[in-house]
Amino acid sequence: MHSNSTSTPSGGKLDPRDRYLKVPLVQIDAFADALFNGNPAAVMPLPQWLPDGVLQQAAEENNLSETAFLVKALPNGVQAPEPAHPAYHLRWFTPAVEVNLCGHATMAAASYLFDDEHPEAKELQFYTRSGWLSVTRSTDGQYTMDFPSEIPVPVAIEPTLAKALGVPVVEALQATDLIYMVEDAQTVIDLSPDLAVLAALPVRGMIVTAPGTGTEYDVVSRWFGGEAGVSEDPVTGSAHCQLAPLWAERLGKNEMIARQASARGGTVRINFEGERTLLTGRCVRFMEGSAFLPR
Repeated sequence: MHSNSTSTPSGGKLDPRDRYLKVPLVQIDAFADALFNGNPAAVMPLPQWLPDGVLQQAAEENNLSETAFLVKALPNGVQAPEPAHPAYHLRWFTPAVEVNLCGHATMAAASYLFDDEHPEAKELQFYTRSGWLSVTRSTDGQYTMDFPSEIPVPVAIEPTLAKALGVPVVEALQATDLIYMVEDAQTVIDLSPDLAVLAALPVRGMIVTAPGTGTEYDVVSRWFGGEAGVSEDPVTGSAHCQLAPLWAERLGKNEMIARQASARGGTVRINFEGERTLLTGRCVRFMEGSAFLPR
């Protein structure tokens, strides 16, 4: 049977109807023990990089907190730390901006690659804006990401932000995100902030956190977007790279179980190793198909 579609050297197909590039589109729930939990991310492997404007529009169209785009070819002059393990160039976009680090979309991208492209691999490597990241998969299906730690520094509590949260604030710190500590886990769970005020923050986002006393977790948190353009993120892996050093010091332990108490909710297992933080969780695939992007 004759086909009119044209293949690119990297495997993408040009749709003859509109001459767009056809690429896989997979949606995966990360930090999820079951479907419809954790944080959904879109994963879009590309044969080569497309213009940034196209990537941003695709992320906006997906309308998820993050879309992970990955390309097999590394930038000129870049070499993978471990040649024996598959390596990819990975970028993350919210519906509004490209970000420097994203945990759940990295885990989702790794889940796709382990299942569909590299079932025999023991480790995957990703070249990103935050340097080289790696992900391993255990025999029981858990994914562990090796990320850079980020130590928050104390800052003054802003009265307008405390008012927007509507609860007493114990302490304020800042790293990539602004971190407000509150009295207890139930305060975090019940929080109903003024999202318009938080959305105007001149930082990526805001973490509200407390010790998990009275729950089955060591730490609880929620994450609200500022410049990232996400009202509330269901589970934010990169936030736990900031929470890990903070709570390791306060709780006197390096291994912790954290819960992001959004409506969907998700569990993050933390192993703080100083300059690096290991984040472990599970993934569940929800959807797979194709997307058509301008060349």
